[in-house]
Amino acid sequence: MIASNVVLGEGVVVHHPDLVNLYGCSIGPGTRIGTFVEVQKNAFIGRNCKVSSHSFICEGVTLGDGVFVGHGVMFTNDRHPRAVTADGQLQTDDDWAVIPTIVGDRASIGSNATIMPGITIGEGALVGAGAVVTRSVPDYAVVSGVPAVIVGRAKDAPHKIHVLESVR
Repeated sequence: MIASNVVLGEGVVVHHPDLVNLYGCSIGPGTRIGTFVEVQKNAFIGRNCKVSSHSFICEGVTLGDGVFVGHGVMFTNDRHPRAVTADGQLQTDDDWAVIPTIVGDRASIGSNATIMPGITIGEGALVGAGAVVTRSVPDYAVVSGVPAVIVGRAKDAPHKIHVLESVR
């Protein structure tokens, strides 16, 4: 379902619009959204991105232009999630605050990665499949593992960007 409050840029392709859940978000021109994707309110997706099937982009996430999100990628926006308050009442929006996450232009996030809240994934960075990203990733860094660590630098990194080739 695509809610009426979604802002879709020109040329956005939503594969199987009846099998997605998009509400209160903004999706830039030329972006492609796969089947079974959810994009929540106050999430922003840039131009010419690709969000693969079964991914979850929650409130507070901003994707730059040209970002690739693999299958089953999960973003989070709360470091201490709880269903109820200390007195057992269901939480409301007043009981917690969204922790924003930013993904830089042309970054790529591999399938089944989990992105913790409050971090920045730098421009051109590569996140390996299955990684759990718990801290910010520098521009053009390649990270993998649980928790994710820098294992190299992107092949298309400008020469002026210096990221450790390997830390393992």
